[in-house]
Amino acid sequence: METTMNPAVIREQVSITGLLARLGYQPAHNSGRETVYRSVLHQDGKKPSLCVNDTLGVWYDKGTGKGGNVIDFGLAFWPGLEIRDVCGKLREMMEQAVPAAVTLMKPSRRKRHKALIQPYYHVDKVCELGKTPSIQLFLEKRGIWEEAQGILQEVHYHSVHAKLQPRQFFAAGHRNDSGSWQVRNKYFKGCLGNKGLTLLTGDSRRLCVFKDIFDYLSWKHDHPELTDSALMINSYSLLPAAIKMAMRYPAISVYFDHTPEGHQSLRQFIIELPYASDGTPAFNGHHDYSEKRRTEARAAYEAQKPIDIFKNIEIPFVR
Repeated sequence: METTMNPAVIREQVSITGLLARLGYQPAHNSGRETVYRSVLHQDGKKPSLCVNDTLGVWYDKGTGKGGNVIDFGLAFWPGLEIRDVCGKLREMMEQAVPAAVTLMKPSRRKRHKALIQPYYHVDKVCELGKTPSIQLFLEKRGIWEEAQGILQEVHYHSVHAKLQPRQFFAAGHRNDSGSWQVRNKYFKGCLGNKGLTLLTGDSRRLCVFKDIFDYLSWKHDHPELTDSALMINSYSLLPAAIKMAMRYPAISVYFDHTPEGHQSLRQFIIELPYASDGTPAFNGHHDYSEKRRTEARAAYEAQKPIDIFKNIEIPFVR
């Protein structure tokens, strides 16, 4: 399976406004040829600051002083990723099923526009973890292999497009409450179908709220003895539905990520439910709970590697 795309092709074809729509952002307003957004790369949501010119394929954020093309945006939005991983994410997003009103391709500079047919996905099979080594390795490197047992499954699927050959994919995934699959592998994180919340029932009085299932599994590694119910919102666009569902629980902890959108969503959650507590200090210094666990797993792996006693020895001559 091809995992990346030529950066030049990505810059030419991926629409920044379409990408923002797929990430759950809606424009605040249009200003001439520019589309303006708020609360994308920084926390101040009162004044729109991100300006996008999709015809030219560029953006500029007044709040951070950053700008560039769609790859530059990916690097700013996912600060922990390298260019290769950002390109992988953008390539996968180009093939996701999205609402008909949204296009992930840049509008042509020509006056005549050709309609673009977006692909959708067909799930071929679902099986228990352990069948595909690369999925197991992916979860092991993130330090949640044990926690994923009985919660995640392997999802094997292919893309269906009127003009392209089917392409095979596989990922770790789980069903959301809309019946669609939330899937994730090294290069892609998304939903095969309709967005929806995911509720794992446990203690009827205590609820932990996360952005996604990987954050929950990372939290579970730190708290194996706790039986709290867990709610994954899967997309910040589903925040109102998540708040409504959380109302039935008298004790709530929220663990959204350290992004402008995550901070804003956390504030909104606590405004609506003032007794909810902020759980984000548990992973201070990290993007989210998942990154904290991944960093710990990497450190543990490096500590177990055998010491090379000859590493720093210099050979003064060549025989």
